[in-house]
Amino acid sequence: MSEPQLTAPTVTREDIQSIDDNSFIGRNVCLVTGAGSGIGRATALAAAGNGLSVAATDIDADGLEETIDRGEELGLEGSITSIVGDLTSDEDLERIVEEAAQLGDLKYLANIAGMQHIDSIEEFPMDTYDRMHQIMLRAPLYLSKRCIPHFRETADGQGCVGNMGSIHGHYVTSDKVGYNVSKFGLRGLTQSIAAEGEGEIRAYSVSTGYVKTPLVMNQLEDTAEQRDISVDEVIEDVMLGHSRVTEMMEPIDVANLFLFGFSDLGRHLDGGDLLFDGGMTLTYE
Repeated sequence: MSEPQLTAPTVTREDIQSIDDNSFIGRNVCLVTGAGSGIGRATALAAAGNGLSVAATDIDADGLEETIDRGEELGLEGSITSIVGDLTSDEDLERIVEEAAQLGDLKYLANIAGMQHIDSIEEFPMDTYDRMHQIMLRAPLYLSKRCIPHFRETADGQGCVGNMGSIHGHYVTSDKVGYNVSKFGLRGLTQSIAAEGEGEIRAYSVSTGYVKTPLVMNQLEDTAEQRDISVDEVIEDVMLGHSRVTEMMEPIDVANLFLFGFSDLGRHLDGGDLLFDGGMTLTYE
């Protein structure tokens, strides 16, 4: 397996899709969780690249600074502001939203932060499950709860929540019960926001196959050990074996989908799921 397949790529200016949208202006704020790396970082850069003010939050302060540095290197139109916070703390969640709202009109929320743990149900540690649930399901709900009133206070009274789903919110693989349950739950949250938003507050999810992120790369050895196969076999057989498009997505590919969902192009995307999985869940041989 070639080294680039195992390395999370760097976002370039050319990678960011520019979307002509009247709401993509500096006055409007996009709050992005997990913005210190991976898809969260790419989404923060894509949002700033489209002129939005970005409130970038993560527990990793150094990672957030690297995101900001990359944005400055790219000369992006919008700004990126670091808000260090712990998504397992309600006090931090409340502070994150309030600090984001101070940057302008809070209009978009991208719930991207995640974690992974590989173990069978019988062996799965419940403290790890609880932490996964807090970060990947409870925090998105509470952040949405706190952001929606700010959405309603914007000039047009509109706003949008984008949730990072997964193929594991459609079908599951073994030894990932914490991740599987969280991703199925996010689809329920997405649809609940849409049901109550009356078309003014929208929500959508983005479900992908495996993406070249630190989260994915860090689970390769654990998956290999759990299944008693090589790392190369994990990539070729487990991650890409059922996909018709035999390459992993890059974080910026997913980030561009988030900006599409936030834009006027996605105005009819409400409660729906953008399934970009290379054919993994809907085809078979």
